[in-house]
Amino acid sequence: MRTIRVFDTTLRDGEQMPGISFPVNFKLQIARQLDKLGVDIIEAGFPSVSQGEFEAVKEISNLGLNSKICGLARIVRSDIDRAIQADVDFVHIFISTSKIQIEHTIQKSREEIKEISVDAVEYIKSHGVECMFSAMDATRTEIEYLKQIYKAVEDAGVDVVNVPDTVGVATPFKFYELIRELKEHLKVPIDVHCHNDFGLAVANTLAAVKAGADQVQVTVNGIGERAGNASLAEVVMLIETIEGLKTNIKSEYLVETARLIERLTGVKMPPNTPIVGENAFSHESGIHAHGVLKEYSTFEPGVITPEMVGHKRRIVVGKHAGRHQIEKLLRDAGYSVSNEILMKVVEKVKELGDKGKKVTDLDVISIAEVLMGEIKKEEKAIILNEATVITGNKVTPTAVINAEVFGERKVTSSVGVGPVDASLKAVAELVGKSIKITEFKMDAITGGSDALAEVYVTVEDEEGREFTARGVGPDIVMASIDAMLSAVNYLMKMRNSR
Repeated sequence: MRTIRVFDTTLRDGEQMPGISFPVNFKLQIARQLDKLGVDIIEAGFPSVSQGEFEAVKEISNLGLNSKICGLARIVRSDIDRAIQADVDFVHIFISTSKIQIEHTIQKSREEIKEISVDAVEYIKSHGVECMFSAMDATRTEIEYLKQIYKAVEDAGVDVVNVPDTVGVATPFKFYELIRELKEHLKVPIDVHCHNDFGLAVANTLAAVKAGADQVQVTVNGIGERAGNASLAEVVMLIETIEGLKTNIKSEYLVETARLIERLTGVKMPPNTPIVGENAFSHESGIHAHGVLKEYSTFEPGVITPEMVGHKRRIVVGKHAGRHQIEKLLRDAGYSVSNEILMKVVEKVKELGDKGKKVTDLDVISIAEVLMGEIKKEEKAIILNEATVITGNKVTPTAVINAEVFGERKVTSSVGVGPVDASLKAVAELVGKSIKITEFKMDAITGGSDALAEVYVTVEDEEGREFTARGVGPDIVMASIDAMLSAVNYLMKMRNSR
């Protein structure tokens, strides 16, 4: 079975996304995560760009990772020397080969470009370092010249040739034909680097693999120049599950890696992001949820499960919800309701959805309690006595929570990046490390500085059970604490009912 190598350029091309700049400690953290994920080659950066970039690449090179480390360089001796001095395993060199880029950027003859490319490859190889050569803007380069320059660097001893769709103008059918023709002409391994200007980076990468490409360049979450690059998670899972080929990626760390990059870049993934997005394995439609509850492959691809990529399946309630998913939610929370009550709950949920309201798990349970006439002040796992929050300029946000936990007084404290973060962490401490916050959302539902805040908090216990609750009030911190306490209390109730 063919094994496709994965070349990750999150730290180089990914960092070229406007608004992203990784400090050294972030780069080291990302490199370790990519190594844990099983990436074959990590393009750690462009060592000649700055002293800080050089030091970051060198530090990554000396971490002792299993992944090979690559540094980018122009076909300039000083750039190449800088990459070699950074102790990289691979030097990735590039030069423009398309007519438009030659005329408007480097202004050299095609013969000169070929000669300096060969010279650069030979120079790198003389230092005992592996070399990858990129013909920049390959997809807008005349095919005969492209074959000539790739053949020339192959004869010079290059280890890999990269075919970049630099401006994202390739289409899968044309890219397939290009890679197939190059594969027939060359013996050296072929790598591809696709940009997403027309939303085809993943499709083009897959087409290249089908045509015989040996290596794919990707970034985590598809970040990068302009519209970005081919997404690592999408490319890898397509190769493995649809094409039946192998990579060395440990797919169970895909979601973990995606969320790390999301946090360090501040670039939020859309919820409908394939494979790793919040909604990738979520179902609201009653028809879909009913099918998935019986057999997941009815309304999911079947060849991939959430566990394979480190994700979880979610059954979400909303106006498209059906009786089966609402019945399951109530049953998990310890409620057994008649069919008549169940249908009334479903009707009320749809009514709320029609009004544009997000329906939480707690809303469904509250509706059921009212309809059953069971709404009462029952004993709760946690009853709040007092919450004190300290924040301000040059003060670390700190929260102290005083509460009754299963009838015993308990006081916890925590610090956070802000008062809300500190408060939620302090509440979680009341029941130990077994509870974690997986989602937090907030909306202002009235205008003015005294606006009512509507807060949604989702918590998860050590067995993967999740619960979402809402808090509303003019004080954002207290609304958050109320939502958190409601979620934890009902999670405790679900646990006890089991």
